[in-house]
Amino acid sequence: MGGYAFESRGLTSIFKFWSVLAIATTAHPPRSTAQKLRLLQIADSIEYLVIKKQMRSFIIFFFILSALATEAQTKVSGTVRGEDGTPIPGANVFIQDTYDGASTSLDGLFEFSTSELGERTLLATFVGYKSSASLVTLGGSAFSINIVLKEEVNQLDAVVISAGSFTAGEENRRTILKALDIATTAGATADIAGALNTLPGTQKVAESGRLFVRGGDGNETKTFIDGMAVLDAYNPTPANTPSRGRFLPFMFKGTSFSTGGYAAEYGQALSSALVLNSKDKAELNQTDIGILSVGADVAHTQVWDKSSLSAKVQYTDIRPYFNLINQEVDWIKPPVTFDASSAFRQETGESGSIKFFGNFSRSTYSLFNHDILDPQRKQAVELTNNYGYGNVSVLQALNPKWSIRGGFSYNLIENDVLLEEVPLVEREQGTHLKVVLENSLTDKVELKFGVEQLGQDYKASRLTDTQQFETLRFTTPITAVFTEGEALFSKKFVGKIGVRAEYNGLVDQVGVDPRISLAYKPFQNGQFAFAFGQFRQTPDNDYVRLNNNLLDEKSQHFILNYQVVNDRRTFRTEVYYKKYSRLVSFESGDPLASTSTGDGFAKGFELFWRDNKSIKNVDYWVSYSYLDTERNYLDFPIASTPTFASKHNFSFVYKHFVKEIKSQLGFTYSYTSGRPYNDPNLDQFNSQRTPYYQDLSMNISYLPKPFLIIHFSATNLLGRDNIFGYEYSALPDAGGVYQSRATRLPAKRFLFLGVFITISKNKSVNQLPNL
Repeated sequence: MGGYAFESRGLTSIFKFWSVLAIATTAHPPRSTAQKLRLLQIADSIEYLVIKKQMRSFIIFFFILSALATEAQTKVSGTVRGEDGTPIPGANVFIQDTYDGASTSLDGLFEFSTSELGERTLLATFVGYKSSASLVTLGGSAFSINIVLKEEVNQLDAVVISAGSFTAGEENRRTILKALDIATTAGATADIAGALNTLPGTQKVAESGRLFVRGGDGNETKTFIDGMAVLDAYNPTPANTPSRGRFLPFMFKGTSFSTGGYAAEYGQALSSALVLNSKDKAELNQTDIGILSVGADVAHTQVWDKSSLSAKVQYTDIRPYFNLINQEVDWIKPPVTFDASSAFRQETGESGSIKFFGNFSRSTYSLFNHDILDPQRKQAVELTNNYGYGNVSVLQALNPKWSIRGGFSYNLIENDVLLEEVPLVEREQGTHLKVVLENSLTDKVELKFGVEQLGQDYKASRLTDTQQFETLRFTTPITAVFTEGEALFSKKFVGKIGVRAEYNGLVDQVGVDPRISLAYKPFQNGQFAFAFGQFRQTPDNDYVRLNNNLLDEKSQHFILNYQVVNDRRTFRTEVYYKKYSRLVSFESGDPLASTSTGDGFAKGFELFWRDNKSIKNVDYWVSYSYLDTERNYLDFPIASTPTFASKHNFSFVYKHFVKEIKSQLGFTYSYTSGRPYNDPNLDQFNSQRTPYYQDLSMNISYLPKPFLIIHFSATNLLGRDNIFGYEYSALPDAGGVYQSRATRLPAKRFLFLGVFITISKNKSVNQLPNL
């Protein structure tokens, strides 16, 4: 109304101005003061008449407009609540594309009026919740509506499945270790298993180098690359000599290490699944050259618009190093290895990809094994290992809801052994075909369906005393189907339930394994998680080749976890119980009379703390594991702790980047309590314990130029004589005593020096993540 009055005064003032101007500009303009005053009086009279008439018209118009508006007003009221029924105060409720609306009160109530007519969209919004849109019909009659808002889920604060699982490379899944973490962990020498052995849930079995998880042996951890199975992920080594993984960490963008309770997609793993997700298409052309104290390597990456190709060859010869560092192994020919790998990546469509990966290696070595009773007696052993692995994986979105992925992998392992010139040939082939359909029903519900076929063909031949070859062979076809659903009930509660069914064609047996994981987040950064699962695995080849009727070994996992992730700090604690059944057992200690009657258990708790914020340029983590486990299997006369299991495991990892000297320093301290071993000179089985294990390792990476790295690492700086057990003679000596020999590493320390050069247009690119 004020605006209208201002407009009326403006019009009459203009009229008055032009009236006076018209009189003043006549042929005889007024000259005296009286004339001028008369003219102003006339103008004022005219202004009054105009205003009076306009005001009368405005009043009539105002009442007509008010009557019309009152007749068309619709009163809208209601409530806004969350899915749990809790009122949401401060939510905005309004008619779309208008200013008609209101905010909710403390009780979640709202009320407003609108002059809109017909079908309109009523919107309700609030921070942290999804917007709600309701179609309403406005016709002047008051109505009420109850609105329910669903919580908006984002990856920063949503609860995630964490029980038994360490993930890396996927920021939204709470990163624990990245490829660079693995590569720069002192003592690990850029080996994936070496770095993971500093995490809780693992036992340090340094003479093996493999992953031993929660009372399980090294064969109970299986490796998958892009979801496809790897039969053997470690390079061959002689007994009591640590092996290294065949695959380097820089090849992968994500590393998911599960110490139990893993998804239904992964089978034939009794204790643990190590899932490696390979990198996508490379972005830069570059050539990498490595000059090593144990060999050399060269790699090149070529990039195109939608694809990339990477290839690497590496030659490793330990002989020069062994000539400098004395070894407690009587080598005839130290290990020599040639390794070649390649990866091709092709982008398809907007979100699809095809990946090819291949690896081939050839390793040879020979040595003398010395008799325990008479060390002068020795036996020559020579090994040639040929290894091949290749896979292809496909990922493609079918529509916004459905996607398909799958792949095929092929494994080939050949071991040619000469034992005192007597040949023993071992050949194993494995195939894996998998297809998985994934569906996002909503942003809170995801479903997964999959089918896979695993095939294993094993053959071992040896030359008998009659100069004829004796062959043992078996084929294990396994068909599996699995399904799994994950539902995010709220930002505080998520659940995953799945089931896996397998048919083992070798023993004509069907097995069904349920798995479930739950997580609840009562606090902003802390959450609880629980997992249960049943798992199975075909027994080791050494036993199946002697008895093709052995059933799948089984285990059940129960895990309770609490985890806090807050601003580059992670705290994690976990308790678990694992039950074994159908383990391989020897009747009267005879491997030829094996059965599936063994059993066992493992239980314990773990702690993990990581902090890369509190101290500038410093990243460190601390882990501790307590393990109580016993088994009654193989040749055990009673239930006992196996020789690879230690009750206490502790690791402290420290990394410090020193800008002043352009170097990154790293230290790792590891401690393991004594492990059991059996002394046949005593009546009690497995009653003895080794001394505790201790290792302090360090490494340093010096960057004199951005494209040049000099890397040095050393293990066991304190030179401790770690003993992992004792071997005993098969027969007693003349005095009736079984003689023993301590199991040690070939040398107390391992030293490594390498120079790494990168050739690329981007001079800041280097091989630090590869070390």
